[in-house]
Amino acid sequence: MKKLEFTIEINASKEKVWDALWQDENYRNWTSVFHEGSHYEGDLKEGSEILFLGPEESGMYAIIEKLVPFEKMYFLHQGEYTNGEKQPGTFGEEAIEQYDLAEKDGKIELAVKMNVPEDYIPYFAETFPKALGKVKEMAEK
Repeated sequence: MKKLEFTIEINASKEKVWDALWQDENYRNWTSVFHEGSHYEGDLKEGSEILFLGPEESGMYAIIEKLVPFEKMYFLHQGEYTNGEKQPGTFGEEAIEQYDLAEKDGKIELAVKMNVPEDYIPYFAETFPKALGKVKEMAEK
């Protein structure tokens, strides 16, 4: 696994950026860059399990390791979710995805850190900035 980090500056409040990330319709919008029909199922609460799914209802599942509203959302990915069944341990213990919002000079800096298998680095390096661009566009409306 390799750690990747992406940041974007957004001219909006933390609340608007948070809603652009996690409100269901907005989440579906920005994650469509990765896979059309992407969505999550579960409660956005610290300690909760959440499913990240595509339209075919397969994807991955994670635990919300840390949640501070309007500041942090940290996921610890547990494994793949295929045909309605969890495949534990398919990612290893370091499969993290972390979202941090910080105010800087009246703007919000959104930083995303994630560990990904080396094979996926080119894909995420190209695709994640596009997804964050959609988050910025929605938050700044």
